[in-house]
Amino acid sequence: MPRKTHHVVPNPKGGWDIKKGGAERSSGHFETKQEAIKRAREISKNQGSELVIHNRNGQISGADSHGNDPYPPKG
Repeated sequence: MPRKTHHVVPNPKGGWDIKKGGAERSSGHFETKQEAIKRAREISKNQGSELVIHNRNGQISGADSHGNDPYPPKG
């Protein structure tokens, strides 16, 4: 089963968007990256998905896992 993901990506017209993995439409538009990350983290936690954060050039700058991690750390 493919993992659910949400991405924080730059909007070509300015600002930042939150997009569900594989979706064309944005699920939220924000002026700043920090605002987008904050909201995306809430969505990701609610839906148990992976949060992937991108830089302006499209490269991945970070990720948070809020789902069922298939490899949880041994404690």
